[in-house]
Amino acid sequence: MLHYKKIAIALSLIAFMTIGMAATKPLDDKPKRNLKVLPKDISREDLGKIMDEFKTALGVKCNFCHAASKDSTSHHPDFASDEKPEKDIARHMMRMTTKINKKYFSFNKDDKGNTIPAVSCITCHRGDPHPEAK
Repeated sequence: MLHYKKIAIALSLIAFMTIGMAATKPLDDKPKRNLKVLPKDISREDLGKIMDEFKTALGVKCNFCHAASKDSTSHHPDFASDEKPEKDIARHMMRMTTKINKKYFSFNKDDKGNTIPAVSCITCHRGDPHPEAK
């Protein structure tokens, strides 16, 4: 009987230590963001839709603009990293198309009064990451 009490106490201590260590570990369940052009409060779904549009327009995958993760256990790119110059180029292009749409196509409005962009990535890229200027 005394032997079972010792085992029970030892298992309880191990359980409390494990719970304590897990509680002190910071949760990193929210991915890091590094948004400089898109709204900081953009939903994950809306951000995903925009990124999918970029991939389609340029005919590329995420790793075209996003650097590989330094964490060898992660199979996803490091979305917050600014390591690749293509990411800054994409930001520049986003600002450029916004200016063009605002200056020349601001009359294009939806029923809520939001400007409908006439010029987007696909206008020039058409599935090519490096379209030739003609």
